[in-house]
Amino acid sequence: MQILFINNDGSGFADQIQITDGTTVEALFQQRVSHGRPQDYLIRVNRQPTTAGYVLQEGDRVSITPTKIEGAISRQLITVFLFPVPSPKGAPWEPDNVLTVSTCSPF
Repeated sequence: MQILFINNDGSGFADQIQITDGTTVEALFQQRVSHGRPQDYLIRVNRQPTTAGYVLQEGDRVSITPTKIEGAISRQLITVFLFPVPSPKGAPWEPDNVLTVSTCSPF
């Protein structure tokens, strides 16, 4: 049986591959991405999210995309401190010349 397999891990490639009848998404993942954990990937069949037990059909389009790219850091909470800024004197904006406008913001 032949399916289209799109591997978006690393360099990424798309290729028609031969699999045996009755192959599940989980078995295909273990064969093709043996170094990864399924929870770290978005696995789709025919552009739709799927379950591990789905039995692949002839002509299915399977894509495996990592949800976190190696080397990327996870977002961390950053504390921001706001310091008082003296209020500007004069109008909040004054024309600099006919074509430009200067703006002033307390932020």
